[in-house]
Amino acid sequence: MKTPVSSLRNIGPAMELSLTEVGISSAEDLQEIGADAAYSRLLEAGARPHFIVYYVLHMALQGRPWNDCKGKEKQELRLRFDALKATKHDKGRTRLEAALDAIGVVKRKA
Repeated sequence: MKTPVSSLRNIGPAMELSLTEVGISSAEDLQEIGADAAYSRLLEAGARPHFIVYYVLHMALQGRPWNDCKGKEKQELRLRFDALKATKHDKGRTRLEAALDAIGVVKRKA
């Protein structure tokens, strides 16, 4: 029997639902594919990019509190987040469209 995703620290019902919708239905599934691949799936499914969600996944897989991510580790994760966002969320859009989406003015193109 597989362990619910919400059994991992920092993963609540809303995040569990989002992960389930992209085919990650257990803690074991998340551990197997890792935080980057899981976050990529969320972006591909149309989730709005949010850095905290990204590093919460990393902290959850390490069993650490979400707010334990600081300093150099957080800066390095930010670089990885920006790279994922650029390839999965902003793909095919101009910089202006991406910026307007980031502040909530225009919706993401499908």
